[in-house]
Amino acid sequence: MRIAVMGAGAVGGYFGAKLAAAGHDVRFIARGKHLAALCRNGLRVKSPAGDLHIRNAIFSADAGPAGSADFILVCVKSYDTEAAAEALRPIVGPSTAILSLQNGVDNADKLAARFGDRCTLAGVVYVGAQVVAPGVIEHSTGGKIIFGPGTGGDSEAAKIVERTLGAAGIPCERSAEIQMAQWRKLLWNAPFCAISCLTRATVKDIVESDLLTELAINCMDEVKQAAASRAIDLSRQHFSETLSFSKTLGAFKPSMLQDLEAGKPLEYEAFNGIVIKLLSNAGKDAPVNRVFYGALGYLDEKIREEASRANHA
Repeated sequence: MRIAVMGAGAVGGYFGAKLAAAGHDVRFIARGKHLAALCRNGLRVKSPAGDLHIRNAIFSADAGPAGSADFILVCVKSYDTEAAAEALRPIVGPSTAILSLQNGVDNADKLAARFGDRCTLAGVVYVGAQVVAPGVIEHSTGGKIIFGPGTGGDSEAAKIVERTLGAAGIPCERSAEIQMAQWRKLLWNAPFCAISCLTRATVKDIVESDLLTELAINCMDEVKQAAASRAIDLSRQHFSETLSFSKTLGAFKPSMLQDLEAGKPLEYEAFNGIVIKLLSNAGKDAPVNRVFYGALGYLDEKIREEASRANHA
């Protein structure tokens, strides 16, 4: 199967490596020092489940020559979704299955608006992984994907993706209610990513602090209200499950804190901005997420200014 991985960072690199190891023809689309290292040394994945070293794959800055891919994993940050969709256009054919493995609740919608609901799937990833050096990914835990059509129900694309992932040894679950799974993950991402960035705290630090846990719950309350505006019913039981899950993660650094420490732009729009937008449309305020959004926006601005100075140095 011809597979393209748009965004070969921690998530795309890990799952793409599993697919390549299973014998698929995989093109990893990356950039910068990471791409240079991939081209030079291949992709290395360090994992307690077994290390991988992928060299028999294509590493590229673009989607390659025109021609349909069978399956595309979209793993770019949420702020790059539109640009990624445009870059992928030449390799999307009538039977191409597209799976978004991105954070947030509306990226698959953006892809479906361009490529259609029939072939576009939304996914939620449960994996602990990070790029520890250019060309090297460290996988620590998890690795499951839940996915399904953003419109609900089932599709032929979903069945193809399930067979492909399963055959590559990737735990997966086809869901007719993928939007609920997306919102349940946002229930974690919105508070934990923001709090970790603003306090430089790990997940362990947050759940062991009464003050930070209360702040996380207040943020979850606003996420719950935003979900309700989309007819998604998050319950207090979901709050408890989110906190219980967090206690199993130990001194884990959420993805946005990893990005902050690496000097990369932050996904605060997808985590906190969406909550503000949906509640504003419903005539309600989101004071906790608004504070998070403003503070993270300031940090993001500084990151982008520093990157601009470095590029012009």
